[in-house]
Amino acid sequence: MDLHNLKKPKKLQPGDKVTAVTLSWGGPGTFPWKFDHGVKQLEALLDVEFVPMEHTYKPAEWISANPKARADDLMAAFSDNDIKAIFSPIGGSDSIRTLPYLDLEIMRRNPKIFMGYSDSTITHFACIKAGLSSFYGPSVMSGFGENGGLHDYLADWVKSFLTGQINSPRLWRENPSGWVVEQLPWEDESNLNKVRPLLAPTKPKFLQGQKKVEGRLIGGCLEVLEFLKGTQYWPIKADWRGAIFFLETSEEAPSPEFLKRCLRNYAEQGIFEEVKAVLFGRPGGKVPVKDFKQYDEALIEVISKEYGFLDLPIVSMLDFGHTDPMAVLPYGLRMEIDPENQEISFLEEAVV
Repeated sequence: MDLHNLKKPKKLQPGDKVTAVTLSWGGPGTFPWKFDHGVKQLEALLDVEFVPMEHTYKPAEWISANPKARADDLMAAFSDNDIKAIFSPIGGSDSIRTLPYLDLEIMRRNPKIFMGYSDSTITHFACIKAGLSSFYGPSVMSGFGENGGLHDYLADWVKSFLTGQINSPRLWRENPSGWVVEQLPWEDESNLNKVRPLLAPTKPKFLQGQKKVEGRLIGGCLEVLEFLKGTQYWPIKADWRGAIFFLETSEEAPSPEFLKRCLRNYAEQGIFEEVKAVLFGRPGGKVPVKDFKQYDEALIEVISKEYGFLDLPIVSMLDFGHTDPMAVLPYGLRMEIDPENQEISFLEEAVV
């Protein structure tokens, strides 16, 4: 793996065709109205045309029983020259079962946009192994499927990054409107028109570090990264050299103690010896705001106090992952962390 030489996909153009590959839970077949709502808002934002894959809408039970068919859809999407971008419909817990059926050479020969988060971490690491940059960002049902219209913050990140309009270097833009914690049941189709109330916006927290650093992005969902450890897709120590490691937690709200256990494993692998900074997303799930500081304390306790990485920049409370609206993080993209001025900058465009 070489984060410095990942192939960037071509930027999206008006009228391009895009698709969604159901790689994990069969959400589109379970709640087609929610999926179709997300498709319409995605098409409108990017001025693209959506075309489903063969198995996109299959029932969840069928999707679960057929990991090869899921992988076949992904390979077909990468092979189809008319399809310019692939989006994850939704997360889940078993994208890892598609790995034996992937053809990395097909992916390597056909670089294109792949976007998703949560369980899509699995497919992102397959993209890295194939030498491709991909995008940790919204899925069709969660993100693009926002009730009552897209959040401006999400729309800006997606459109500017996927169409090549970031005007690099670009500062990490704080979300001025606020964020969402309320969950409305997808079983009730009428909820598509109900706008979820926003909580007050929060600022990124620069927990430690003084010197300005530069590195390339790699990371994902904390729990899903656990699935990858020990597989051929898990980076060796040298692969982390010069990286900026981003982490976020799912809607299952793993505890700060679980975070500490994972961080200790990373430390024993030597990862914190190699990376330039750690970015941590706002805790996912229904974690009370008053408890957010416990995750910050876990980061400092392990990285700084237990293992002595006192100067490693750590930034928390960032708007990515299991929070709405969410930012977009392109794998392998060069980024600068400036603790003194409390700024994060993207130093290049994510598409060509």
